[in-house]
Amino acid sequence: MSGAGAPAAFTVLIPARLASSRLPNKPLADLGGLPMVVRVAQRAQQSGALRVVVAADDAAILEACRLHGIDAVLTRTDHPSGSDRLAEACERLGLSDDAIVVNVQGDEPLIEPSLIGEMARLLQARPEASMSTAAHAIGDAAEFANPNVVKVVLDATGLALYFSRAPIPWWRDGFAQGLGALPPGPPPLRHIGLYGYRVGFLREFPRLAQAPLEITEALEQLRALWHGHRIAVHVTPHAPGPGVDTPEDLERVRRLL
Repeated sequence: MSGAGAPAAFTVLIPARLASSRLPNKPLADLGGLPMVVRVAQRAQQSGALRVVVAADDAAILEACRLHGIDAVLTRTDHPSGSDRLAEACERLGLSDDAIVVNVQGDEPLIEPSLIGEMARLLQARPEASMSTAAHAIGDAAEFANPNVVKVVLDATGLALYFSRAPIPWWRDGFAQGLGALPPGPPPLRHIGLYGYRVGFLREFPRLAQAPLEITEALEQLRALWHGHRIAVHVTPHAPGPGVDTPEDLERVRRLL
């Protein structure tokens, strides 16, 4: 389900941490002569956003952005999550509670710009939702069973009912077939980690108590559902390009570029 009407006015925020256990200095990794975070910001600038800002935790990221004409703000180094960093960036930028921001991860240099814009349009069209996100159909049984692939189930209006690392929805006779099959009916959906927020909710979110389900699944978006907030989901026909978490991922994206 996607929004209609006038284009939404929105800001893209790109949280970027220099420390990474699997790929040190990841935001500054070279991709075709540009730091990865700059590549991401340049893609985001094609989304129709009013402004694209990197929320950095280190002066080295700030300087790399400055050298390439990318707007950036320096945020604290001790934030427990990306949403906390985004909330601080909203304060530093003086954004109003009713403004819309889209969180683009700094390790997604192949992100589709139109999908970023869709997050803002969807949130504008769904006033009952505090957040928007995206998903695409799963066509592979191994991906469906993989706990590193987050799944989402929706209600009839395109709002999220639940996110899980487990294969959902699960059908009554599924255990007889094991994990080597997909459920009958519409294909299950893989969650894409791209989010739109209303700034007022983003300011509130870090103060919400962690949800038991969030702790169990290690999925921060379950905190929003636990506390009664709604998440609108855009189902895209295409899987996004690969992100960068490891040195192997970095080499794969370099080849694609």
